[in-house]
Amino acid sequence: MPVQFVIIPVVMATFGYFLMKNLVFDLVDEVWDAGSELLIKNKGVETRIPLSHIVNVSYSVATSPQRVTLTLRQPNAFGKEITFAAPTTWVPFAKSPIIEDLIHRVDQARRLRA
Repeated sequence: MPVQFVIIPVVMATFGYFLMKNLVFDLVDEVWDAGSELLIKNKGVETRIPLSHIVNVSYSVATSPQRVTLTLRQPNAFGKEITFAAPTTWVPFAKSPIIEDLIHRVDQARRLRA
């Protein structure tokens, strides 16, 4: 049996694992908007994060799934950063109005806290 039939699948599997690890495996299961806070659920653990405790909202439209990363003022059960998939839109590479609204509300909550 030629070596290529062993090496190529191993290389592809390794590449696939690292791609999934960096794009999918770190996503939390659910994020729900509860007005002045976000309800985060992952693997049976649930926590609430007030919008004023979010330092930054990073939104990437060029990945699939589109990713939103919240950087927190204080680490919680999920760490200092929480990443989740943004709601999908019909237009490729279009910004989600839901996430744009979240960014605006986080900015307002931070201003009120200061």
